[in-house]
Amino acid sequence: MLTTDEIIKKVRELEIKSKKITTHLFTGEYHSAFKGKGMSFREVREYYAGDDVRFIDWNVSARFSHPFTKVFEEERELTVMLLIDTSASNMFGTVTMQKKDLIVELAAVLTFSAISNNDKVGVIFFSDKIDKYIAPKKGRKHALYIVRELLTVEATKKGTDLDAAIKFFTRSVKQRSIAFLLSDFLTTGYDDDLKVIGNKHDVIGIRVYDKMDMQLPDAGLLQVQDAETGKSKWIDSSDEMVRYNYQQHFMEQSELSKNYFRKAGAELLHVRTDDDYVKILQKFFIKRI
Repeated sequence: MLTTDEIIKKVRELEIKSKKITTHLFTGEYHSAFKGKGMSFREVREYYAGDDVRFIDWNVSARFSHPFTKVFEEERELTVMLLIDTSASNMFGTVTMQKKDLIVELAAVLTFSAISNNDKVGVIFFSDKIDKYIAPKKGRKHALYIVRELLTVEATKKGTDLDAAIKFFTRSVKQRSIAFLLSDFLTTGYDDDLKVIGNKHDVIGIRVYDKMDMQLPDAGLLQVQDAETGKSKWIDSSDEMVRYNYQQHFMEQSELSKNYFRKAGAELLHVRTDDDYVKILQKFFIKRI
């Protein structure tokens, strides 16, 4: 457990790091990536060369025998929701950080990116149940509160019920939102509810994983424990077939997640604990512009 002073120090460090990333790397990219997700009609004006022909108002144009176009303005105030997996399987990492640490940093960067664009941010922490809900609000004070909660939320030695989290999100957030789901997605059966939110919201999954989630080292007999069930077993990691089956299981889970998100019309990013997540986010934002 972190002391109060350690929490304050860590919150400040994350704020500085996130703001630096937001200012120097995501300038305009976060805004551009999500622009036009909510548009409201403002007026009709004469059509000029170069205007988008899709927005020509044919009724007004016919009345005046001259082309007129609809002008829209962006509903700039967006709502960003972070659905964050707090289950014990995220307390794992063999390279630079644990999956939980990566989720915290990603969530902090997304929070400050949203706040700096004057958007609202809310959070749903979940494991096998809803652990905490933070209603979406604006402002630095709110962002710092979110980061403090990210740092202090306790991992539960239980399973992951992503389905319950998505259902809770549907009930709690009525306005169209940008929803980031941050998890290692070591669960199944959330595909139907993912389709429901995919129809209404802009949904982006961020799947975090560790090198050893994907590949076992050749290290002889190993005792492995399931972080969520507490069950232990011995495996022979020197056995080629054991290592192959372990990797295949990871690949199958990856494919399953990809299919779920694709069918829901949502996007899925994969970020490893030793990846440069800033580059991955930046590339993703640019791709959407």
